[in-house]
Amino acid sequence: MTQDQKAVATGALSGIVFIAASVWVLHTLLPVPVANDAGDKLAYAAQWIVLAAVPFFAMIVAVGNARFLSEAIDPTLHKESQRMEVDGRVADNTTQQLLLFAMGSMGLAVTLSASQLPIIGAAAITFVIVRIGFWIGYRIRSVHRAFGFAGTAYLNLSIIAAALWRSLT
Repeated sequence: MTQDQKAVATGALSGIVFIAASVWVLHTLLPVPVANDAGDKLAYAAQWIVLAAVPFFAMIVAVGNARFLSEAIDPTLHKESQRMEVDGRVADNTTQQLLLFAMGSMGLAVTLSASQLPIIGAAAITFVIVRIGFWIGYRIRSVHRAFGFAGTAYLNLSIIAAALWRSLT
């Protein structure tokens, strides 16, 4: 393995361990909502999905402000700085991850009991943390995005797999 591959593997493993610990701890700390039906459960998930969207909005603002303040104001000229290019890639990937998170969270929420719903809130808080980790890591050096990328990808995989499993059993 190259040094970069070792850095990615270490970062990815750290991200996976972090999301598992974070969701487990946070779901025990969040209050149990009153949720009597599927509509209540979807409303609960929707409130947390809004929180998960906050880093994405910050990324859009960062790209927009950087464009406004530079020659890259016209994107057809391809005058983006490396930082702007990274921020754009982070925003693109966050769009994809946020879509998966939103769909998975809604799908899982309707299968959970009210006492289990704090898992959705815990996952949303964790999503925000690992997305910020992805952004910071990518800005430092592209291989350092692995913590946030793997953390988000495996969080989404877990949510979607749980939603499918619970729906089919």
